[in-house]
Order: sequence, then C-alpha cells, then structure tokens
Amino acid sequence: MPDETQATPVGRKPAEQRHPSESMPIKAEKSEIEGTREPRPDPSTPPSAAPPADEDRNAPPADEDRNGRVDTGAPRLGLVGGGDGSSATPGFRFAAIGALLIVVLFAGYGLGRLNGGTTGTTATPATTQPTPTASAFDESRPHTHGTTAPIGATGQGAAVGGLSLSGNGLTLTPLVTTFQGGRPQRLDFTINGPGGAPVTTYAVVHDKPLHLIVIRRDLTGFQHLHPVMAADGTWSVDLTLAEPGVYRMIADFTAVVGGERLVSTLGSDLTVAGSYTPVTLPDPARATTADGHQVGYEGTPVTESTQPLLMTVTDAAGRPVTVEPYLGAFGHLVVLRQGDLGYVHVHPETRLVDGKVKFWLAAPSPGTYRMFFDFQVAGKVSTAAWTVVVS
Repeated sequence: MPDETQATPVGRKPAEQRHPSESMPIKAEKSEIEGTREPRPDPSTPPSAAPPADEDRNAPPADEDRNGRVDTGAPRLGLVGGGDGSSATPGFRFAAIGALLIVVLFAGYGLGRLNGGTTGTTATPATTQPTPTASAFDESRPHTHGTTAPIGATGQGAAVGGLSLSGNGLTLTPLVTTFQGGRPQRLDFTINGPGGAPVTTYAVVHDKPLHLIVIRRDLTGFQHLHPVMAADGTWSVDLTLAEPGVYRMIADFTAVVGGERLVSTLGSDLTVAGSYTPVTLPDPARATTADGHQVGYEGTPVTESTQPLLMTVTDAAGRPVTVEPYLGAFGHLVVLRQGDLGYVHVHPETRLVDGKVKFWLAAPSPGTYRMFFDFQVAGKVSTAAWTVVVS
C-alpha cells in the first residue's frame, strides 16, 4: 500500500507514469465517484501546441488502448477506475469492498427478518461457571444444611456438622475465645481459605450470608445469631454468655472460593471462666411454651428413613395463630446431639399444611437430641425447644 503521506492527488497520474502523448496541457475532470475520467485536451490550448503525429512513434493505434486492448465501444466489466481502463486507486478499492460488505450484511439481515429472525442463527452457548465440588441444595425444598444431598437421599440419617473447625479447605478462626459471664462482648472471627487469607465472598442462604449458632455443651443457652462481615473478611457480633462453662459456636455458611460454592458448617469452643454445673435436660415431651405461645409437634424421628414433623403454634387459650415467614421460611429447626453437639439445620416445606409448619427429618444416629424451633408471630421471633430420644 502506498505511503499515505505521498498519495497522488485524485485525477492525476504521477509524472513518471505519464505517456508522452499526454504532454499537452490537459484538464483532469473529476468523476462523480472516486477516480478520474479520461483526460481531454484543454480547449484553450492552440492546435499548433500538439506534437506532430510522427513524433510519437510509440503511441498505440486509435482503436487500441495503451495496454494493447482494442476499444470496441462495448462497456468493460470490472472495478470502476479511470476511464482509460486503469485500475481504481487503493483508497477506492477499500471503499468499494466496504460498500459491498455493507450490502451483504443488509441482505442477510433482510433474509433473517423474512424468516422470523431465525434463519442462519446459531445460539451462543451461555458462559458456565466451574462445576462446584459442593453446591448448596435447592433452598426451596426441605433439606438440611452442611450437606449437598436432599434429606433421606442416602438411605441413612442426616449428616451432622459443626464437629470440626476445618473442612472443605476452610478454617474457622475466632479472634477471642474467652468471655466473661453475663456481659456483652464482641465476638470476632474469620473463615480462612486454603491459602490462609480470610474469605470475603459468600452466598446468601435464607436471607443471610452466615448463620451462627451458640450453645453451651449441656445444650442450654441456645442462640441463633447473624454476624456482620467487614470488608477484610472479619465477622463480628455482640455476644452475651450468661453462665460459666464451655460453649460451642457453629458457623453455617456457603463460601464462594475460586468460583466454587463450599457448603460448610464449622465449629469451635468458647469459654466462660467460673464454677460450672451442668443442667439436666428436661424429659422428652411433645408440647412446650415459648413467649406465651403453646408449641407442639407431631411425628417421630428415626434413623432408617426421613419422617415428617409438623409444628403447631397456638396462643395461650389454644387458638391457632398465624406463623409468619422468617429468614425466607416459615421456621427453622436446629437439632443438636447430646455428647458431641453434632448439628443439623432443617428447613420446612414452602407452604403451611393446615396452618402447621412441616419439616422432614432423618435422625443422624440413635441418641438424645435437643430440637430448637425458631418461628415468628406478629413480627416477633421465638424459640421452642424439646428433648427427643431416638432409639
């Protein structure tokens, strides 16, 4: 391609390419499109200025152009160029090719419109995220936290969590573990990734990116909290531990690391110094009270299969009350196993059954459990608790 800084003016040939027969003064008539027409003699030039015919011995015959082609008067096919049959300038070639492409594109568009816009169209595959090694189960169906399988899908009891401070390459790291009894104190902790840095990206599950359960090892003092995360990945919440003893903090969350959703339930101990006297659990019963409400359940948890549990909430006079959605569900059921505090978090069906909240549960193993049912009535959240023995 010629250097643009030395382009020949339109309608004029470079001097070194000019034929001797063109030595007479001429006027270059500019074409209606890029290129030039054949130069014609300037009428103002006297005839005597034209060179004698015998002086131009190399000129082609009158009916033959300078390229040896005979001019029959028929139109010539090809790219539009100079009237002398020369090719178009490079700039004009590019313009012609561009115009041709535009015509082709508009023709394709018109055909697509005539065929409903589907002719020749190939759907572009959607960009897919890497397949996670542990994906959160469908939150709209009854399930447990800390596992990717639907409850009862394995033919065994529900999986338990909260027994370890590390799992899925993640580690729960509390910044303080000693508390004073009966006084509010700040609990700070991080969830550190495989490289040791705090994780800062979490999936929101039931309206919160992280659910924190705190309970004493004798299954008393239950609290369901929702810490707030700072930009550096530090979670913080005000926590009051009423009595001396060893408490378990259980963080229930879905971290997003490297594009993977890691469903995790990690636990660690907190200590309140002082004289500790364990509390004996209440005997098993199907009815209890919570903030003036009568709360009962129907159904019997077993290990061999998943069984329904229906929770009923009434006022003090036994009249049914309306249970409201809380954290994206009509209630939350936390089940903790006596001894190791194995943790199961179950969500109910998305609709009430005759005004009752319906859960599905397969007990993790034989043993004694404490069930905690969080529910909301008239904007207030209450917690009912029962002791359950699974044989």
